[in-house]
Amino acid sequence: MDLFAQSAKKRQVGQPLAERMRPRSLGELVGQAHLVGPGRILSNLGPGRALPSLILYGPPGSGKTTLARLLGETLRADLIQLSAVDAGVKDVRDAVAKAAARRDQFGARTLLFIDEIHRFSKTQQDALLPHVEAGTVTLIGATTENPSFGVVAALLSRCRVVRLERLADDELGRLAARAVTDRERGLASLDVTLDDEVTAQLVAAAAGDARRMYSVLEVAADLARRAAGDTPAAPITAEHVAEAAQGRTLLYDKAGDEHYGVVSVFIKSMRGSDPDAAVYWMTRMLEAGEDPRFVLRRMVIFASEDIGNADPQALVVAVSALQAVELVGLPEGVLPMTQAVTYLALAPKSNTALTAYAAARKLVREKGALPVPARYRPGSTALDRAAGHGQGYKYPHDFEGNYVPEDYLPDELIGERIYEPTRSGHEATLADRRAEIEAQKASAKR
Repeated sequence: MDLFAQSAKKRQVGQPLAERMRPRSLGELVGQAHLVGPGRILSNLGPGRALPSLILYGPPGSGKTTLARLLGETLRADLIQLSAVDAGVKDVRDAVAKAAARRDQFGARTLLFIDEIHRFSKTQQDALLPHVEAGTVTLIGATTENPSFGVVAALLSRCRVVRLERLADDELGRLAARAVTDRERGLASLDVTLDDEVTAQLVAAAAGDARRMYSVLEVAADLARRAAGDTPAAPITAEHVAEAAQGRTLLYDKAGDEHYGVVSVFIKSMRGSDPDAAVYWMTRMLEAGEDPRFVLRRMVIFASEDIGNADPQALVVAVSALQAVELVGLPEGVLPMTQAVTYLALAPKSNTALTAYAAARKLVREKGALPVPARYRPGSTALDRAAGHGQGYKYPHDFEGNYVPEDYLPDELIGERIYEPTRSGHEATLADRRAEIEAQKASAKR
């Protein structure tokens, strides 16, 4: 082994492949062309160039930490790296003091990189404000969560939010090929090979996460080398990738941005009457470890909010699924859940439960506590009856068809329409019934 190979091996000891293969310049960066491509916000950077404070927002493995380091190297600025998981206000103050000293003594700029910045408390984030505003540090915050929720408004207003996208399959494939052939930092010393079919399987297992792709590739390459023994070439097979991947890790944080995204599209799939998509997104949540009761509660709400009286049975189905899962648990509980979600997706839709309540709420807020008409108050006592309570009330069951034309709203609201039934599903029957009742009421007033 030559001295170059020995030196490379020495540098690699203890470092995972993902760390060794980090790009050394913006030119080596794969992906994020919308940020570093020609004419983009992070293109044409160089020593001394101005850079605004940034919030790097993107999924795991999209290159946030790598990009922050490359920006520091490209600008020849000192990069101080903190993790919001274990750093406190004291660490921030120490970093700012160091940056101020470098600025005053050498006229040098400092990039303060804070990973997982959404985990900083409001107090910790507020401590950054004056220093970011004064330019003592250029803040580079990284987050997997929507910064509108995780970063305080005052700090967010002083930063540019740039979104990093999940790496595309062809981009991950290029990174894998580079790692396999790189003799200085990669896996070339193992003499492993990777064909197109296995690369596609590796990329699928990574699900857009470069760090995960490198992790799976490194283990798969080791398995291939051991299986090949003294044979010069060691092909990485589909079995090696499957063993290394040990099942795909689904991106789904129960309290984070991906959680709300999946829940949102799950509900929209049911509302859009797409049972295939609805079952897929429900399965995504369950396979990622979501509490089935959370999913079922959303289904019960949906049955009233988006179906309502268009199919009154929908609420029964949703509640029955909830009860069934409480009874049998998982994994069998996925069956009544699947039955229910396909029913809800294909049921006729109406949002009149939502619109009717909203209309009634608006009247209550605008008009206040209007008095109950005296004829509808209980005449239980002599005092009540003396006040006219209950007088003139017509009991519907005393009349033909169990109906008598009356106005039950407060006198000031008579004539207001709150519930407007649609012509969808069973609600069309209710619309016809309402039209019949209103015709009788109109006839009685003539």
